[in-house]
Amino acid sequence: MNSNIISKGILRAIGILAGIALLLYFLYQIRSVLAYLSMAAVVALIGRPVVLFLRKRLKFPNTLAVITTMVLMVAVLAGIIALFFPLVAEQAANLSLLNIEDLRMKFSSLYQEIILYFGASADQVNDLIKGTELEKNVINGLDIGFIPNILNSFINTLSAASIGLFSVLFISFFFLKDSSLFQRGLLTFVPNNQESGMANSINKINGLLSRYFVGLLFQIMILFIIYTIVLLIVGIPNAIVIAFLCALFNIIPYVGPIIGMVLMIFLSMTSNLGADFTQVILPKTGYVLIGFAIGQLIDNFFSQPFIFSNSVKSHPLEIFLVIIIAGLLFGVLGMIVAVPGYTAIKVILKEFLADNKIVKKLTQDL
Repeated sequence: MNSNIISKGILRAIGILAGIALLLYFLYQIRSVLAYLSMAAVVALIGRPVVLFLRKRLKFPNTLAVITTMVLMVAVLAGIIALFFPLVAEQAANLSLLNIEDLRMKFSSLYQEIILYFGASADQVNDLIKGTELEKNVINGLDIGFIPNILNSFINTLSAASIGLFSVLFISFFFLKDSSLFQRGLLTFVPNNQESGMANSINKINGLLSRYFVGLLFQIMILFIIYTIVLLIVGIPNAIVIAFLCALFNIIPYVGPIIGMVLMIFLSMTSNLGADFTQVILPKTGYVLIGFAIGQLIDNFFSQPFIFSNSVKSHPLEIFLVIIIAGLLFGVLGMIVAVPGYTAIKVILKEFLADNKIVKKLTQDL
């Protein structure tokens, strides 16, 4: 091997690395577009069963079926937004009249009642949280002066989200109208001799993920109904909004329910600020916690096993390990996309490496 061949090899390697770096930089710059495409693909997968039902059962033309499905999905989204609008409008009116000092005193009073109820002293709690972020709030007084700024942040977020929402709906319409559009785009990057196998994989992935996302919607709906009933029975204000938020957090595996529980308990306790702690706040919070536990038991022993066994065809332990690994590597976003991503990888591996012993074991239920 002479120096000319070595130098060409080095230059080729440098060129490949430079090309990869440029590609990654380009993808980073258009990350918003990639996010819109990903969300549109999810929306299309959720709407796919509705479109098929309208086309096959009700004999709708394809375009009319897609338009009807999009209208239904937009109507559901509008209903959810309408659910929050009165609460946001009410808080917008209250924020300008908010007495920050009075609210701080109520929070401080609630804090004192909690530690006294559990037989602790303020000094013990202060020693426990010393050196943490909570120290400045608890010892020096709860800093809640940020509350009047929440509305402005919400409006800015809403403006950016409205652009993204329009983009996602626009792309989703064409994904639903031409179901092979996304497939043809992917096949552009696949060698000709592998197009058939990749097309089969994409069709199978579409079917599995469509059932998965629809099942996920039913999972959220079941939790939403349970939480709403519990909060209404207990008498918590804005029960429907709180229930929806806590159910929505369940999308994040394992971590989401914990966040939902903390949020539900916090909102339940603060909705009765100024009331007697032992006679009102604590009993209501206890009932809410019991209702939350019932919802999680139903979710863990009924909803989740049904979704995993009938959609992604994976063992719960297998899913658990995949989610944990994805969470360690990519954080919360990795945990959310772990299951659909792992399902897609399994389908592709089965199509192209069906004779491999490990692949055969992992994909035996697909």
